[in-house]
Amino acid sequence: MPRWLPRAMVLALSLVAVFQLGSWAFHQLIGLLINILIAFFLALAVEPAVSWMASKGLRRGFATFLVFFGVLVVAAGFVTLLGSILADQIIRMIEGIPEYLDSVISWVNTTFHTELKRVDIQEGLLRSDWLKRYVQNSASGVLDVSAQVLGGLFQLLTIGLFSFYFAADGPRLRRALCSVLPPSKQAEVLRAWEIAVDKTGGYLYSRGLMALISGIAHYILLEYLGVNYAPVLAVWVGLVSQFIPTIGTYLAGALPMLIAFTVNPWYALWVLIFVVIYQQFENYVLQPKLTAKTVDLHPAVAFGSVITGTALLGAVGALVAIPAVATLQAFLGAYVKRYDVTDDPRVHGHRRRSPGSVLDRVRRLLEPKREPASEPEPTPEPTPEPENGAS
Repeated sequence: MPRWLPRAMVLALSLVAVFQLGSWAFHQLIGLLINILIAFFLALAVEPAVSWMASKGLRRGFATFLVFFGVLVVAAGFVTLLGSILADQIIRMIEGIPEYLDSVISWVNTTFHTELKRVDIQEGLLRSDWLKRYVQNSASGVLDVSAQVLGGLFQLLTIGLFSFYFAADGPRLRRALCSVLPPSKQAEVLRAWEIAVDKTGGYLYSRGLMALISGIAHYILLEYLGVNYAPVLAVWVGLVSQFIPTIGTYLAGALPMLIAFTVNPWYALWVLIFVVIYQQFENYVLQPKLTAKTVDLHPAVAFGSVITGTALLGAVGALVAIPAVATLQAFLGAYVKRYDVTDDPRVHGHRRRSPGSVLDRVRRLLEPKREPASEPEPTPEPTPEPENGAS
């Protein structure tokens, strides 16, 4: 046996063991890495505000605290107001259930000539096995819901802490990163950092603008239908539909539909139809144009980046895909050498066709054949008259 074979086997086994260990660690830490990614983009989003306040003389940590505290106060107030509205509407719905049930029973009795009574239906529901099983499953699922709520709060706390540290210690983080790079690469890293801040801010600006347009459109509809709390519901629809990817539109439209149902069940259907139509308008008309202007991305690239981000990281990938791709495109565009484009008609979409091309041959075959024109008959020359005196 060659002497190098045992060493090669040990090296190969070591590499396999290191790969397996790294793969296991990556799968265990994937949740933490995603939280850090979200925190990093949140820190990039608040970087302009923090830097502006720091330039006015405030300490960077205190400026970051003020920005996060303002966002927290606005979010908490908005959630509290929505919670009170939702609780009030649920109470009204519960109080109006007997009236709704009576109207349904009356319609069924009139249409199908039956003799149903609300008391019999209530007793049948209370004694049904379905209700008992539902209550038991709900009681057993309380612990699961509580664990999910606690896990979500812990995740939000983790993201908030990391984003606060990234924003407050941004200069220190940049210095630490540049300290391990040669001077020729430090300028490129700092330039990439600035591009990321600009693109993330542009993305949030476009999302905020779409939230404003969505809120105004839904406010007009809800006010026209006479739904209560139309301004608050419009703000809810605008924020949730834009800043919660993938399922945000459906979560945003559920609450106005629920409250519209308490006014008139047909109003809930109208709200649903409007939400679906507006979502299509936003996806194919509004979002590509605004994203292309604020983030400087082609609409097809923006749409493809969202699909790719969703496939890789789910909702988080859909949220950070556009600013990440815009940052990468802007950074590469600064280093890709470009040339002047020749003044060729084909650049503008005008195609040249050679005389012997396939299209010309097909065109000649399809043209009707023309008969050759007949040559005109030669006119006979006039015969000269005989002169006088000729025999």
